[in-house]
Amino acid sequence: MAAFAANAAVVYKWIDGDGVVHYSDQPVPGAEKIYTSSSGKIGTVAGPAAGTPAAKKPGNTLIFEQFAITSPSAEQSFFGDEIISVSLALEPSLGPNQIITWRLNGKPLTDQPQDAAAFALHQLERGSYAIAATITDQTTGESLSTQSVTFYVRQPSALSPQSPLKK
Repeated sequence: MAAFAANAAVVYKWIDGDGVVHYSDQPVPGAEKIYTSSSGKIGTVAGPAAGTPAAKKPGNTLIFEQFAITSPSAEQSFFGDEIISVSLALEPSLGPNQIITWRLNGKPLTDQPQDAAAFALHQLERGSYAIAATITDQTTGESLSTQSVTFYVRQPSALSPQSPLKK
C-alpha cells in the first residue's frame, strides 16, 4: 500500500446541488478522496483499495490521455490589446454528449461553442486572469476540469515605446 500511495495522486470528487459530478485536485468540503493510478494518464482514476466495498456507479466516461490547457502558458503576460490564443490538448477528442465549458475567473464564457478546444480572447482589461476548462458528459453528469492557468494582461507605460500615447 505504501508503494501505491507514493505513486498516486489524490483527486477529490463531489456532487453539486444540481447533481453534477465534479473532480478536482483541491479539497472541497464533503468531497470523496480518490487515489489516481500512477499510469501518467490524466483523468484516469483508480478503483477503491482492496477490501473496500465499492458502490455501484456507472463507468467513468471521462478518461483522457491528454487534458490540459496548452495556451496561454502559466504566468504568461500579454500587453495592450494583444489577442490571447487559448487552446486545450485533448486526446482522445470529445465523445458523444460531451461538452466543454470554459471559465475565465470562475465565470463561464458563454460565447464559445461547447466543442471549442481552441479560441481567442480579445481586448481584456488590465489584470490577472485564471482560465480553466471543464468537460461534462451530459448523459452521465460526470465532469472533469483542467488545472486553472493564470495569465496577466498589462498595459504599456505612457513612457514605453509601445504606448499609443508616444505615437
